[in-house]
Amino acid sequence: AGASHFLEHLLFKGTRTRSALEISAAIDEVGGELNAFTSKEYTCFYARVIDTDVPLAIDVLMDMALTALIDPADVASERDVILEEIAMHDDDPADAVQQLFAAQVFEDTPLAAPVIGTTASIEAMPAERIAEHFHHWYQPHTLVVTAAGGLNHDAVAAAVEQAVVAAGNEISGVDSDVMVPRARRRSTLVFPTQIARERRVVRDIEQVNIMLGYRGIDRMDPLRPAAAVFNAAVGGGMSSRLFQEVREVRGLAYSVQSFSTTYSDAGSFGVYAGTMPERVDTTLEVIDEVLAGVRDDGLTEAEIARGKGQTKGGLVLAMEESSTRMITLGEAELVTGEYLPVTERLARIDAVTPD
Repeated sequence: AGASHFLEHLLFKGTRTRSALEISAAIDEVGGELNAFTSKEYTCFYARVIDTDVPLAIDVLMDMALTALIDPADVASERDVILEEIAMHDDDPADAVQQLFAAQVFEDTPLAAPVIGTTASIEAMPAERIAEHFHHWYQPHTLVVTAAGGLNHDAVAAAVEQAVVAAGNEISGVDSDVMVPRARRRSTLVFPTQIARERRVVRDIEQVNIMLGYRGIDRMDPLRPAAAVFNAAVGGGMSSRLFQEVREVRGLAYSVQSFSTTYSDAGSFGVYAGTMPERVDTTLEVIDEVLAGVRDDGLTEAEIARGKGQTKGGLVLAMEESSTRMITLGEAELVTGEYLPVTERLARIDAVTPD
C-alpha cells in the first residue's frame, strides 16, 4: 500500500554512518547522480559515476540499502512529501487515467493498486510498520546488485561483499565470478471473469484523456517479440495505423498511441488518446475500427517490416545507455531468470511472422 515507495524516500534520509547531507554530498562531490525508482515488482536505487568512483558509489548505495535508520521524525516529514506527490499525480490527467486503467484491467489483484499508495494508506501507515517492511525485505539475500560501464566484475563483487560485511551482516556462499542462484517466486494471479466495463471521472479541464485496452501477456510469454512488433505497428510511432487514422486522417487527437505492459505473471495492452470532449465518441469509434481491422485482417507486410525495424532500432539505441544495460541485468536476475544478449533479442524479433 505504498510502503516500498515510502522507503524509496526514506533511504536517502540517513544511515548508521551518513546523514542525509553526507549521502548526497558524497555523490555530488564527484559529479555523479544518485536516484531511485519503484515499480510494481521491484525498487531500484542507482548511482551513475565515472569509473574511478565506482567503489564510492557501491559503498553509498549498500550503506543506504542495508543500514538506513528509518527515523520516525523522517517518516513524519516525508509523509507530507509523499502526500504532495500523490496530489501531483492526481492533478495530472494522464497519470490519473493510467491508474484508473490499471485498476480496471487488474481488478482485485495487487497490480491494481498504485505503487505510490493512496492518501488513506499513507496517512495511516505508522513508522513501525515501515521499519518492519525495511528489515524484512532489505536484506543481502533479497538484494541484487548489477552494474554496467567502465568497471571490473571482480572488483565490484569484492566491494559489495565488503560493504555487506561492514554493515554487520554475515554473507556466505558468494563466488565473485558466479551470481548466487536464488529461488524466483512466480505466482499465478487469479482474475475475476473479464467483462467489458468502463470508469469515467469528470473534471473541469479542457481535454478528455482516454485509455482503453485488454489483459495481455506476461514477461516470459514466447509471444513477447511478436507483441512488441504488433504494438509498434498498431500504435507505436507516427507511421502506425492508429496515429495515421486518428490524427493524420481524422484530426481527432494530438496524442494517440498504443502501449504494452508486462509483469512476471500478467500484462496488458492498451491505447491512449487525448481529445476534446465533443470528439470522445468519434475517437473511440475510430480506435475500435482500427483494432477490429487488425484483428480481422491482420497487419500488412509493410507494417510488420516497419514494426520490426522500429523495435530493433529502439532496442539497440536504448542499449547504448549504460543505465539501460544495468536495469536489463537487474530484471534478468529479479524477474525473468534469463539474460538474452542483444543479438539473440534481435534474432527473436526477426523471427516474428505475420501468423
